[in-house]
Amino acid sequence: MPVPRLKSLILVFVLAGLAAHAQDAGLVQRALANEARVASDPQHPMRFRLRKSSPRLTTTKEICETADGAVARLIAVNDAPLSQADEQREQVRLDQLLTDPSRQRRRKQSQDQDTGRAMKVLRSLPAAFLYQYAGTAQAPTGQVAKFTFKPNPKFDPPDLETQVLKQMTGELWIDPAQERVVRLDGRLDQDVDYAWGILGRLYKGGTIRIDQAPVGENHWRIVHFDMKMSARVVFKTRVFDTTEDESQFVPVAPGLHYQQAIAILRENRSTAARTDSR
Repeated sequence: MPVPRLKSLILVFVLAGLAAHAQDAGLVQRALANEARVASDPQHPMRFRLRKSSPRLTTTKEICETADGAVARLIAVNDAPLSQADEQREQVRLDQLLTDPSRQRRRKQSQDQDTGRAMKVLRSLPAAFLYQYAGTAQAPTGQVAKFTFKPNPKFDPPDLETQVLKQMTGELWIDPAQERVVRLDGRLDQDVDYAWGILGRLYKGGTIRIDQAPVGENHWRIVHFDMKMSARVVFKTRVFDTTEDESQFVPVAPGLHYQQAIAILRENRSTAARTDSR
C-alpha cells in the first residue's frame, strides 16, 4: 500500500479542525472525509513526474508508487537531460536497489516515519484552529469557497510537531462541487521555539502553499507545493526554499512491487530516449 505523502497529510490535518468552526459545516465535513479517505487510499497508486526547485538546484524525477514505497528515477538536472556519467550513476543506483532490498526497506521506513509525524498533528485536532467563511474565489476547477483560519488560543500543543500550529494563519479554498481542497496558504506570524529554543527556532514570515487538482478518473492530487521557511537548528541557521510541481499522472496497478516499478521506469526512459533520437 502506498504510504501517504507528508504533503497530503498536511491538507488532512488543516481540514480536521474546520468542521467545528466553519460556516458551512456540511461542506467542510464532506471535504474532510474525502481528503482523509484519499490520504490512506491503497487502491490508486500513480506514476508521475516531480520537478523540485531550490535556489541552487532543480531536479526532475519520475516517481512510481508501490506497495513497498515510492521509487524514483532521476531524468533531468536544471532542466537538462542527464549527462552520460549521471545516467550511468542512476543505473548503478537502481541496480543496487534491486540487489539489496534493504535499501528500499529503509526508504519506506523513512516515509513511514514522516507519516507518523504528520499523524501526531492529526490527533491534536480539531482544537488547533478557528475558521471563518470568507466568501468565494475563482480557481481552475471553478468557483470555490474560501475560509480563513487562525490559531485557537485554547489549543495546548502536546509535542514538537504541533507547536507550529500555535502561530500559523492563512486561507483554505474548497471546491463545493467536488468537495475537495483546492488551495491552502499558510504563514507563520510569530517565531516558534522548540524545546525552549535550545533545539531550534522557526522564524516568523515563513510561508507554505499547496494546490490540488483533478488528474483523471475523478482522482485528485497535489500538483504544486511551495515552502519558504527560515530556521535555526541548534547553532546553525538554515533556509528552506523549495518548490515542487507534479504532473503527467498515470495510474499503476495496485499491489505493484518496487522491482516492477524499476522495470517500468527504465522502460519509459528507454522509450523516451528512442523517441528523442528520431
